Amino acid sequence: MIAHGKEIKVFCGNSNPAFAKGVCDELGLHLGLSEVKKFADGEVSVSVNETVRGCDVFVVQSTCNPVNDNLMELLIMMDAFRRASAGRITAVMPYFGYARQDRKAKGRDPISAKLVANMIVAAGADRVLTMDLHAAQIQGFFDIPVDNMLGSPVFVKYYMEKFNENQYDHNNFVVVSPDAGSVGRARNFAAKVHMDLAIVDKRRQRANSSEVMNIIGDVRDKELIIVDDMIDTGGSLVGAAKALKEIGGARSIRACATHGVLSGSAIQRIQESYIEEVILLDTIPLAPEKKIDKITCLNTAEVFAEAIERIYEDLPISSLFN
Repeated sequence: MIAHGKEIKVFCGNSNPAFAKGVCDELGLHLGLSEVKKFADGEVSVSVNETVRGCDVFVVQSTCNPVNDNLMELLIMMDAFRRASAGRITAVMPYFGYARQDRKAKGRDPISAKLVANMIVAAGADRVLTMDLHAAQIQGFFDIPVDNMLGSPVFVKYYMEKFNENQYDHNNFVVVSPDAGSVGRARNFAAKVHMDLAIVDKRRQRANSSEVMNIIGDVRDKELIIVDDMIDTGGSLVGAAKALKEIGGARSIRACATHGVLSGSAIQRIQESYIEEVILLDTIPLAPEKKIDKITCLNTAEVFAEAIERIYEDLPISSLFN
């Protein structure tokens, strides 16, 4: 694919090569030739095995677990491309790690998301393409363009097709925000699938732990869909589901989230919870031991491929945000 006198090339690190290959397949391209290994002492070693001079380079790398290794791979790869005279470098980060450290929650806290943004810019990125940042204001941490795509259109398509196929009555369903911070995301999703909205009000006692306090909205005898941006340990999600079932009297509970971090005992918690189905996107690779019947992973390679093509051709990508 060549336009504007520049060639497009897509490379990836080790975080999610299958996803990068899927994006390349959608674009009709071959994945760029590179090797990302480690020296004996653990330092990252990058070898780019084809020319990138003057090219429009896209580096696909989620900064998921192991977060620091994947972040360093991304930074060093971009430095290699910059020093090899790439025309433009776009960091394609389906999942942006450190996004939850976006403010000072107490005295002497770091703002790690800002630090990571500075490092990405310093390494040579000319723009960033990501999906469902935990905090949208992180876009302002960068001094380069950031395209923050939304995962909700993928979920909307999935649920609408499922509802039409099974002839579900939308009046029996309610979209639930698991906390106050996700209300905007849940409200937009509810509007697109023509459902009512409920909110779980909770008080967080410490990191990765929360206590459900109240349920705002009518969920009794309803089919619920909990909408969030990520599932980490699963404690908040499972706790919300328990309250919705035991206190709210929900008939059934489903959940969807863009990023399946699934740390610690998340899989066990989900398996033993009231949640019947969890829909995730493939922004983070799902390890074999985490592939349980309750979890379905939807493909986003087509969405990212279209965004990359539009960026390359200097076309607007705002339609992908809707």
